Amino acid sequence: MRPEKAILSEFIDNAIYRLEEGMRMVEISLNGISEEELWQKPNTASNSIANILLHVCGNISQYAISSLGERPDIRERALEFSVNSGAKKKELLEKLTYTVLDAKSVITHCSLEKLLHKREVQGFSYSGIGIIIHVVEHFSYHTGQIAFWVKQLKNKDLEFYKDVDLSIKNKD
Repeated sequence: MRPEKAILSEFIDNAIYRLEEGMRMVEISLNGISEEELWQKPNTASNSIANILLHVCGNISQYAISSLGERPDIRERALEFSVNSGAKKKELLEKLTYTVLDAKSVITHCSLEKLLHKREVQGFSYSGIGIIIHVVEHFSYHTGQIAFWVKQLKNKDLEFYKDVDLSIKNKD
């Protein structure tokens, strides 16, 4: 395998892994809250978990699916934060699941040329690599917010790595 193909494959595999890890953590987090808590805001300067989920779906759709996937940009960002009720946990989790699956498909099928091509997204100029990094880090950031908010609500550890020994030392 040519070195650039190996790098491309490794990059895409790791981006997909991080998106899947985010999904796993969001699912664990949502399992621990009620429908009412889904829409609860910690204060007026913060968003509910439901709003964060809508926002993550909008962001992934705009960056990965629309821009990188070359589809129309239909995102309505302000709506992600202005909604105060409505969707249930199951609906929002399905929306996120389908959005992430679609993004993973787009990312998986990126050519080297598409990863290097610069495009405008939300007023910023990013290469395909930059878009993928943005999508992964943005999803991870908000996954952490969701986990923190659930821990605040429930006063319990979410045990994301309960079956993993995290004290194992590094090896070459």
